[in-house]
This record gives sequence, C-alpha cells and structure tokens, in this order.
Amino acid sequence: QHVNNGYCTLLEPKQISGSQFAEWITGRNPGTYVAVHYIKLIDYTFGGRLKSVGCTGQRGLVGPADGPTWDSTQLRLIYEYGDGREAAFDIHTSWVTPDNFPGYVEQEVQFRFDNGVWNGHSRKRGVELTIEGRTPIEMKTTINNHYNGSFLEPWGERSQRGYGIEVLERFAREVAYVELGGGADERATRLQAMRSLAYNDVSTDRQTVAAVQAMEAILERHVAGSPNCVVNVNDANGGLVLYEPGSSRPEILYDGRV
Repeated sequence: QHVNNGYCTLLEPKQISGSQFAEWITGRNPGTYVAVHYIKLIDYTFGGRLKSVGCTGQRGLVGPADGPTWDSTQLRLIYEYGDGREAAFDIHTSWVTPDNFPGYVEQEVQFRFDNGVWNGHSRKRGVELTIEGRTPIEMKTTINNHYNGSFLEPWGERSQRGYGIEVLERFAREVAYVELGGGADERATRLQAMRSLAYNDVSTDRQTVAAVQAMEAILERHVAGSPNCVVNVNDANGGLVLYEPGSSRPEILYDGRV
C-alpha cells in the first residue's frame, strides 16, 4: 500500500575519502556520489512527484570546517502522490566512518507503509518484512531474497538473477535488435521502437538529476553562509526554485519543468 516515509544510509570508511577518492574529493560531497543511488531507488520504486529537497551536512575531517568539501550529508526528499498524500525520505551518507568498522561499509534501508515495514541491512544480510495479515504465516518475516527472489524488471518482466546483470544484457539485446534484427532498410523502424520504450529513456532520470542539482545548490549556499535552504520542484516560480531563510526572493535554478 501507500509508502509514508523511508530512511536510507550508506557510510563509507575514512580510507575511501583519504586514499581512493583523495585525488578528486576537494569541493565534493558524498551525497552526489553515494546518495544518488538511493535517490534512483526511491524514484523508480515508489514513483510519485518530487516536491521538495532539503539538505545539510558536516565538514572538518576531509577538508576545512568552513570549506566546500563535505564529510557527510543528510538529504531529505518530499514526494507527492496521485491521491494527494506525501512521503518523506531521509538519506544519510558519509565517507568518514571510522576505519575498521565491522562490515567495512554500512548500508541500511527502512521503508514504512500503511500496512507494513521493509527493513534491510548490509551486515544482517537479508530483508525483514512485515505485512499486516500476511506475515509471518503467509509470508516469511525474514525473506531470503538473495537466492530465491523473483524481481520485477523495468520492462515489466519478472526474473530470478543477480543484481546488475540484467541491465547489461538488456542493453546488448536492444543494440543487437537494432543492428542485426532485420534488413538494413528497416533499421530506422527498429531504432524508433527502442527509443519509444519508457524504461530506458533518459527522461526517467529527470527527478533524480533534479534532486542532485538541488542538493548541490543547497550545500553551496551553506558554504556561503546561508544554511537550511530548501528547493521546491515545479512550483509557481519554476522547475527548481531555491528558497533561503530570511529572504523573500527565490533563486531560479532551473526555469523549465522537471
């Protein structure tokens, strides 16, 4: 049923920011590179209309405490659905978790619905599921979805296989269909058929890209001395509109519709 709120976290150890990412980390934030995966997960899984974006964070370990390089970020997305109800999603990311932390990387998701709860944790290896009237009798509370799960593909098919492989295979199949699926004189028709598919169109990522752009603008204002800004999506003033506390003049980040 309806999703009400969610919480996602992905915490990387200090050695990530201090060595692997050190060459390019100056002026960056973990939200752009880590939270974006959760943003896409939420946007694809639950749909809805992205309504507003808020973000804050901490500095001082990777770079100066007043500089543009962020240690961790806390992002909040508000979505609105067709029935007028809203859902809030909080995404916490970091690349300064103490080294030697158990499990190396800490990942967790929690989604709460009208009639259930979905919990997943990287170090607990699995998903805990609660559905009113169905668990634990009709369905297991701890489901082993790593091995026996049937997953819904973006193109509507259900399959049972490893994460990530399906996208690569589908891409290869679609390219092969366009280039080798018939006569050369019909290639344009086959290409148009692939372009007409909604799941692989770049427009499906518009809200994900908008959320990242809004987050970066909010953090940039924070560095400049104006924390706690909020970006509204598709309001009366534009597609992405930043509102600063204490100011009556909004900043238009993107004029078109997201």
